[in-house]
Parts: sequence; structure tokens; C-alpha cells
Amino acid sequence: MKRLAAALVLTTLGGCTVIPGAHIPSGQSSWYEGKNDQSSVDLQEQVNIYAITPRLLSEQKTQPIRQPVFNEALEASLRDYDYEVNRGDILNITVWDHPELTIPQGSDRSPSDAGNWVHNDGTIFYPYVGRVEVAGLKVTEIRDILRERLAEYIPNPQVDVTVASFRSKRVYVTGEVKQPGTQPVTNVPLTLLEAVTRAGGLTELADWTSVTLTRGGETTEFSLRELLQRGDTRENILLRPNDIVHVARNDAAKVFVLGEVVDPQSINFGRSDLTLADALADTGGFAQATADASGVFVVRKAKEGSDKIADVYQLNARNATALVLADQFKLQPRDIVYVTAAPIARWNRLIAQILPTAQAVYFFGQAEDELTN
Repeated sequence: MKRLAAALVLTTLGGCTVIPGAHIPSGQSSWYEGKNDQSSVDLQEQVNIYAITPRLLSEQKTQPIRQPVFNEALEASLRDYDYEVNRGDILNITVWDHPELTIPQGSDRSPSDAGNWVHNDGTIFYPYVGRVEVAGLKVTEIRDILRERLAEYIPNPQVDVTVASFRSKRVYVTGEVKQPGTQPVTNVPLTLLEAVTRAGGLTELADWTSVTLTRGGETTEFSLRELLQRGDTRENILLRPNDIVHVARNDAAKVFVLGEVVDPQSINFGRSDLTLADALADTGGFAQATADASGVFVVRKAKEGSDKIADVYQLNARNATALVLADQFKLQPRDIVYVTAAPIARWNRLIAQILPTAQAVYFFGQAEDELTN
């Protein structure tokens, strides 16, 4: 009985090494202590460790900021754009001073009802002229053909051709937009940004850093954030018929707040940056009875090509003014924010684990004494 009690005492005294649950030691020096502990050596070799200080934040701010970029290729595409008629379109053809050649419109007839439909074979029929191949032609080219052929019957005909209804070409906008669906390609050039705007804009769940364009079996990713916030017009493009624009969800763009906070949870990124202070506030702040304010960590996957597995940033918020640093430290998607437990909290948890066993041993000993006596 005495030996068992002694064993319990020794276990309690060595409790810091057997406490259940995750724990990150607070204090920069703690990472480098215990050289004889193989796990400490491995951790030191596999991660980069940084203290969140004014100097670190200053170094991050000195990184070059992307300036607005003028997209010359897009501007050239817009200048050269001209709609080509195709099957299903409806043309409105007018020959001035010859109303008999113009299909009349009225209050009960829209321009599309009164126009000339481009048939499946790519032709239209027009009086005197007959069948005219128009698929793949611009309205100016169609106008010249009609004027040339009508000149055999009408002296110096004045012909105007417009598209009354655009039905042959379309783009598809899917994903996290308010009004997904098809949008017609018209004589007004349609860009990626305009297509998203016409679809009602982004939903609350949209990831505006991941907008994909699928064209001819190839997919390209664009960032509306770079376009709207930083003016990088290279993230915009002139759309073509049958393009598919897809706005992804932001499910993966989140951070995880764990440890000694009031409400541990994952937090999705919105349309603005998310700071360490935002993450702590959204989870209710520190658990006052158990948290170690000096041990606030941000664990981030190391950059591609690095020989480390993670970058770990530590904030010592024991002084409340240090939370100003937390408000300036920007988080990245998939960051893990961890608030470690205070030593007394870990000690209490150890006692809570041992106490039921100790009580059982005590009562068993009392019962054995009573039986012996």
C-alpha cells in the first residue's frame, strides 16, 4: 500500500511529462532546452521559429507592394473586338426609302420578331437577293454584300444591318455567384469581371482569389482580389464563346484556432485580411482560467522548396499592449493558431487524471484495514 502511494507521488511530481493533451512550451528559450531529448532536437531541426515583434512586422511590411498594372493585351483585344454573326442570331435589315424591303415592327412585334433569323445552315433569305451566307461574318460585311446585290435592282441602295437578338454565342458563369447561368456574347465585349458582375456579384462563400476560366480544355486561374484591390488588370480577360467561368468556394480558405480559447473553431476568410487579433476575438479570446498569454503560437506550413515543415510564430501577450502586434500580424489560409495552457492549468489536469485512482487506492486500503482488524 505504501509502495503504491509512493508511486503515485512520484508520478505526480513528474506530471509535466505525462499530462494528456497537446501543449506547446511558452518562451523562446523553451524550444531549445532539453538537448538530450530527441523530440526537442527534431522539432528544432524541422521548424523555423520566430517571435512576433515590431521588427518582424516591420520586415513583413517592407516586402514590395504590387502596383496597379495596365493590361495592354486586354485593351488591344477590346479595341479590335467585332461581333461575328452565327446560327440562331436574328438580324434587323433596313433599306432606306424602301419600306417594302423592311419587315414592319409594331407594338405587338419586337425587333427580334420582325427580324431575319439566321438558319441552321448559316444563311438568311432576303427579297431580290435570295439566300445569303452570313454565318461567321461581321454586320459590316453583311451590309456590303446586301448593298452590292441590291444595287442590281435599286439604284445606290442605303442598307443598315444590326443584330436584333444575340442567340448563337454564350458564356457560362458557375459557382459562388448570386445568379449563375449563361450570358450571351453580344456586340459589346464581355470581360471576366463584367461577367461576374452581371451574375449578381460574389456570394458570401466565394473565394475571390480563385476564379477559374476553362477554354478549349485548358483552365487558367485568376484572382479578383488582385484585380479589385491592387488594380492588376492582368487578372482580367476578354471572354470568348463557350468559356466557363467558375468562382470557387472559400471552404479551404480558413484558419484554425485551437487550445485555450473560449470557443475553439475554424474561421473562414472574408473579403478582407484576417489578423491574429481577429482570430482570437472571433473565438472569444483567451480562456482566462487556463490560458498562458505568453504562449500564443501561429503554425504555418513552410514555403515550397524549404527544408522545414513549418514556420512557427510566437506572441508573448502577457502584457496586453502586445495585442497591438496581434492586430498587425496577418494570417494566411490554413494557419493554425494555438494558445497553450498555463502550467497551473496543466498541473490541475494531471491531478484530475490521478485523483480518481488515488481515491480508489485510499478506499481500498481503508476497507483492507477494516477487514484485517
